[in-house]
Amino acid sequence: MKIGPHTLDSNVILAPMAGITDKPFRQLCCRLGAGMAVGEMLSSNPQVWASDKSQRRMEHSDEAGIRSVQIAGSDPDDMAFAAQHNAANGAQIIDINMGCPAKKVNKKLAGSALLKAPEQVEQIIKAVVNAVDIPVTLKIRTGWCENSRNGIEIAKIAEHNGIQALAVHGRTRSDFYKGEAEYDTIKAIKQAVTIPVVANGDITSPEKAERVLAYTQADAVMIGRAAQGRPWIFREINHFLKTGQLLPAIDIAEVREILLTHVNELHKFYGEFMGVRIARKHVSWYLQTHDQGKQFRSTFNALVLPQQQLDALNVFFDNLTN
Repeated sequence: MKIGPHTLDSNVILAPMAGITDKPFRQLCCRLGAGMAVGEMLSSNPQVWASDKSQRRMEHSDEAGIRSVQIAGSDPDDMAFAAQHNAANGAQIIDINMGCPAKKVNKKLAGSALLKAPEQVEQIIKAVVNAVDIPVTLKIRTGWCENSRNGIEIAKIAEHNGIQALAVHGRTRSDFYKGEAEYDTIKAIKQAVTIPVVANGDITSPEKAERVLAYTQADAVMIGRAAQGRPWIFREINHFLKTGQLLPAIDIAEVREILLTHVNELHKFYGEFMGVRIARKHVSWYLQTHDQGKQFRSTFNALVLPQQQLDALNVFFDNLTN
């Protein structure tokens, strides 16, 4: 799959997830087979850019893989300026967020709330595409609610105004993450446009990825929550799509190596105070199948120093393998 001048190494992409797809996680997923890893959503409001959180999210230098940066907002001029700012900071692709269902985003007429306003969608897309000389992509849901599932209309607006790839989550905004994603709308969108379409939503296994690609005829799949604590899912899906064979279950020694590397990188990226706290949720995801009673996670979450976390994880894995 190509997006402008960029050819993806695989057609399995890491979805943007606020608070999760930071630089350490993106790097890890790319190392484990993601064809591209989209960064965390960035506000288009310049007034919040000075915060530590925004500064970290705007850091795109020295990063492996294709650097795709997602921006969110409702004002076309702000969105255009945010696109230019991130392109100047090293972004190679700008992704526009019109899929986030969060109330605090939607109440500002951003994220998936924009699906209710096709004219505003067009204005934002035009402004962003005209503001930068790098590819612009778009992420949407199938519509605002079941009675206004207008994904095809939005997709056509996107294609007509220069969007170079479109990711579609198979739920409406009112669905949030409830129930099961549907792929009929994604299939219809793929038939209605000629730009690459990426299918997203509930793709949790290599077999599911293959079924969704075959049914929708999408050009790629996008993995979100299924990669939390399981970043090797990209490698598993790639192998299955190429060979039709499932890889053997990941060895516990490799889980240990991946997790310790990830936690160490979080400590370095965020610093001691924040790094320790952000590591907790990732460790919880990694160890869901290995610590079903949650005894270790309860102890781990009380630790406050980076070395304490690393030491505790080493002891935990030593006990698992002895």
